[in-house]
Amino acid sequence: MIQRFFSSQAGKPWLRTLALAATVAATVYLMWQSGEPPVPDPEAAQLRGPAEPDGFVVGADYRAWNEQGTLEIHMTSPRIEQFDHDSSARMTDPRARLFGEGEAEPWIIEADAGSLLQSQGLMHLEGNVTVLRTSGDSQATLATEALTLDNNEGTVFTDLPVTITEPFGTTQATGMKAWIDQRILELNSRVEGQYETVR
Repeated sequence: MIQRFFSSQAGKPWLRTLALAATVAATVYLMWQSGEPPVPDPEAAQLRGPAEPDGFVVGADYRAWNEQGTLEIHMTSPRIEQFDHDSSARMTDPRARLFGEGEAEPWIIEADAGSLLQSQGLMHLEGNVTVLRTSGDSQATLATEALTLDNNEGTVFTDLPVTITEPFGTTQATGMKAWIDQRILELNSRVEGQYETVR
């Protein structure tokens, strides 16, 4: 196993950013649950069937600002479906732009699909998952087919291949786990890297 401490190159605050994305998803879910708690209707659930959502949003476009009125999060999804029986939400093509304090460019997180299991504190992103960080003229990208954020444990992980592309090189590995607060990234196996020297 290789353990990497986050360096100044590309900053690696994408882990913190993913935690922020999970918070956004949780906020969206809580918006549905606000007010009076829903009263389950057994007849409606039986007619609808277990695969159909209890509620949905089409053309979701959520924005959140900090106390100073600065945009922090802009999240979109063509469709978000909410399921009461397991306190989950499913997102189609989720895309989030996350603005860090003092950063000119937002972090961009995209996936083909996403799901939030509120009761377990888990957010899964699946299919062409990318985390893009732009800083000045340089970009850093993390790409994988699935990524899970465990908000309770403060970790981000996957067992699938991961590619991290930075301005001067690329690292590939099978599986990774990251601890958000400690800012530690552990690549599990088959780690390969190609780097250019700076002249």
